[in-house]
Amino acid sequence: MNLHYMSEEMVEEFVTVESIFVRGRNCLALRAKFSPLFTDYYLHLMQYGLRNEEIYDSLLKELMAYFTLYMVARPWAEQHAWTVNLNTPVVANLFVSGSSLTESVVGRVFTQDVKEPEENTLYSTMLCKGQEPRYSVVPIPGASPAQWVEEFYKQSEQRTARCIELPDECYTMVTAQPDADEEWLNSLNQEKMAHLEENENTRVLETRRFRFYCGCTLDRILPTLKALQEKEKDLFQGENELEITCPRCAAIYRVTRENLED
Repeated sequence: MNLHYMSEEMVEEFVTVESIFVRGRNCLALRAKFSPLFTDYYLHLMQYGLRNEEIYDSLLKELMAYFTLYMVARPWAEQHAWTVNLNTPVVANLFVSGSSLTESVVGRVFTQDVKEPEENTLYSTMLCKGQEPRYSVVPIPGASPAQWVEEFYKQSEQRTARCIELPDECYTMVTAQPDADEEWLNSLNQEKMAHLEENENTRVLETRRFRFYCGCTLDRILPTLKALQEKEKDLFQGENELEITCPRCAAIYRVTRENLED
């Protein structure tokens, strides 16, 4: 098991997501404790001297959790990305992306130069090798990621999903399968989810693991800048360095003229 240290405490590097079939209800339950992923998210922000206001942090963390559960409900080979354009509870763009193949999830908040939409909107992209990309645009009423994801399932997946947060940074999602017990699914609450195995006939189908990881490097960014340099007379605008921010994770890179000449 991969481990790292933070404040002299041992913390698991990966989040393990369980995929649980609820027999007799024909529903799939996804569940994980997201403390390791949130820890890596905060370490990432600290590394680059970044900090989000609490409301943005809370929204992004909850969205990353339910997005991760969503990926486990989907086939392994897919790569997904969501952009949530908000006008409530704040004006912002929330971006999350990830894949079961890379065992990674990444996300960031955009607050500058955000176009305020008439209503909250989720833009979804799915990539899978050998297939055409699949795009979806879904209006998502409500002020919480749980409501947005449930509405996304209703409109894009055309089935019911329930998103329920439990104590200690544990998040759960239950999705309807063919011939699902919709009445039971709609009746779920924290108490029922906390005692799911005690009250229902369940079987763990699989587990997948994830960590907060982007994979961006300066070497990966430089080719794009070199291409732009051919179109722009002076990217540096008289400065010695150019500051570049990763659009996926907000990591900050400083590029010199010498970097582009290598």
